[in-house]
Amino acid sequence: MTANKQSNAKRMKWAVDFTNRNRTDLPSPPGYCPSNNSVQSDVTNQTDSNLLIKKCWEVALAPIKQVPMNIVIMYMAGNSISIFPIMMVGMLIVRPFKALFTLSSSFKMIEGHNVLGQKCIYLIGNIVNIILALYKCQSMGLLPSHSSDWLSFVLPQTRIEYSAGGVLFS
Repeated sequence: MTANKQSNAKRMKWAVDFTNRNRTDLPSPPGYCPSNNSVQSDVTNQTDSNLLIKKCWEVALAPIKQVPMNIVIMYMAGNSISIFPIMMVGMLIVRPFKALFTLSSSFKMIEGHNVLGQKCIYLIGNIVNIILALYKCQSMGLLPSHSSDWLSFVLPQTRIEYSAGGVLFS
């Protein structure tokens, strides 16, 4: 029976015989770092700090990466006053404010490092998203922009011209 196993093992290069526990010719698994090698630990410490800095920049740039998607959402919502555009604009306003109030918890995992620049970029990105949401509110007519919007004794603006579309059937 052992001759049959040996012949199968020789035919199949991927087969490994685990009956002999003292095999040293197997390669080390990926990521295995022997404890007696100090060069490997220095490299991993440097790699860990690089990954931490990279993660910090990912968190800082996330609001800026959301700006193009928010512009598409604003375009798709339209300027009419109905439930879906109001919900879209509400989410455009609420998400950046929530992100600004949780600024310290967003960068909590990397608090030990100098993250002032990343926090400033994160803050600027959220402010840009808030400005986009306010612009959308203005274009929908939800923001008071004339004195007649909040004073009852001031007459509303008069329209100079009216236009309407349609098809003339004869």
